Amino acid sequence: MGNDARTPAAAASADFEEVQATQQFQELRKRHRSFVFPMAIAFLLWYFAYVILAAYAVDFMSTKVWGNINVGIIMGLLQFVTTFAITGWYVSYSNRRLDPIAADIRHGIEGHEYDKSGSSGQGGGAK
Repeated sequence: MGNDARTPAAAASADFEEVQATQQFQELRKRHRSFVFPMAIAFLLWYFAYVILAAYAVDFMSTKVWGNINVGIIMGLLQFVTTFAITGWYVSYSNRRLDPIAADIRHGIEGHEYDKSGSSGQGGGAK
């Protein structure tokens, strides 16, 4: 159904430790981590600030802004907004900075460049 594993034989015969040792894979991992870790830390700080304010700053969180809408409700809704914003930002970042490298790595695996048997296969790339 949703499984588009086109060349299972290529993936089964790939030497993934060799793939992980390549400069290209290291760059992919560096770019991924440089986005994910700071963003996760920032979001967790924002989330825990909301929880702590809700628990200990009840007067502040219950401050009316408009009608029955108070600061707590606004901050709670902003949690959802920031979740969607971060997701959109990550998708954009991934499309620009991660996917091209990942596609090259996948192409190398499917082209048997990292073949355990030592043959360069149809990809033409030697170990």
